[in-house]
Amino acid sequence: MPLFNLCLIDDDDIYRETLARSLKRLDCTVVHFSTPQQAIECLEVDFVAETQNELIILLDLKLKNTSGLIWIKPLKKAVPNCSIVLVTGYASIATAVEAIKLGADNYLAKPINAREIIIHLQGGVNQKFDNNDFLPMSVERLEWEYINKILIENDGNISASARALGMHRRTLQRKLAKKPVRK
Repeated sequence: MPLFNLCLIDDDDIYRETLARSLKRLDCTVVHFSTPQQAIECLEVDFVAETQNELIILLDLKLKNTSGLIWIKPLKKAVPNCSIVLVTGYASIATAVEAIKLGADNYLAKPINAREIIIHLQGGVNQKFDNNDFLPMSVERLEWEYINKILIENDGNISASARALGMHRRTLQRKLAKKPVRK
């Protein structure tokens, strides 16, 4: 009997396939998809009917043309007894709280490997998010999160975002060109 039944939804093909292989080596049953639509089509028929254990869906927050947040409810509707863990490289308390409000069961920050996922799941996939789970972010990370929030509010418009932030457009472009600060 497998340790966990997992469904991995991530648009990064290399990351998704590598993680799926690693999870299989750790005695998990894994199916993986590049889009939530593909997952919904296949999960109801193929995966859930064949397994007795609870299905755990590892859902990426930033998908190519959409947000993982909007797929939480459709996935829960398609597979009612599943647990959804949102996985993201853009972790913030705001998105974590939003994910939990929408029905996600937990929230993990990338980079994360298969062993870390298993350790987390063994601790209890149904543990609800707690603000104490997050260490305080650095000032640089808070700045990065705030800039991205303003950018989203302005539909990705750099000039409008720069005006809203009170900085020059080129300064904003330089800040966005840098890799995000970890914590």
